[in-house]
Amino acid sequence: MSLSKFIKFLPTTLLFFLGFITFFFFQYSLHLSYFILAGWVLLFLSIQFCGAYFIGLNFHLISLNKLNTNQKQVLLTFDDGPHSPNTVKVLEVLKKHNVKAVFFVIGKNIPGNEAVLKQIIAEGHQLGNHSFSHHNFIDVWPTKKVTADFAQCQTLIESYQPNQKLFRPPYGVTNPNLAKAIKQLQLQSIGWSIRSYDTSIKNVEKIKLRILSQLKPGAIILLHDRLDFVPELLEELIPAVKDKGYEFVNSV
Repeated sequence: MSLSKFIKFLPTTLLFFLGFITFFFFQYSLHLSYFILAGWVLLFLSIQFCGAYFIGLNFHLISLNKLNTNQKQVLLTFDDGPHSPNTVKVLEVLKKHNVKAVFFVIGKNIPGNEAVLKQIIAEGHQLGNHSFSHHNFIDVWPTKKVTADFAQCQTLIESYQPNQKLFRPPYGVTNPNLAKAIKQLQLQSIGWSIRSYDTSIKNVEKIKLRILSQLKPGAIILLHDRLDFVPELLEELIPAVKDKGYEFVNSV
């Protein structure tokens, strides 16, 4: 059984404060070293960081990080669009290979790219909410502001694809305020099981091999349709995935 099922934000935080209080309760009588307290705080902060950064731990909220299947099926997901012309180029490759995907769009990118959004839907792909602003400091915003931002994007998405409730946190980072916003808006958080790191690696062959080495039934693959080289990557990746006996689906 996975340890991550037991390490969650609330019990971890309560345990930390219990340990903090216990230290000072016994510190005088047992002459406890403050190095113990420092280690306890460091452990707590490390757990908090990992819980926020690694969405697959489901620390703050439950995300769907792989498909509920044992079949050789995978899901392609794209973040940060719509982008012109790169999203259109991605769509061309997907259509060529008869592959459907989920596009997690940023609300502020929709104005001026309405035709791209309509093309995504017309060609059988799903939309997902990736926030309206994708602001650099959205992770430290209060709950009310975060909720308003997500709701603004959600309104736009549902005007194109009604009742669409898929959501992916900006940067994949989670926290209590974001969890409250997602719950209030009744969205389904979607994570991933394969992070391509296409925003940093930049090498098509390396990214392809990284993804192929992690392929498992139900894998959810994270890519970014705004990047110039992603259409080229897909031209190589899709046939390679199919050669391993996998099929692409776009239903979660």
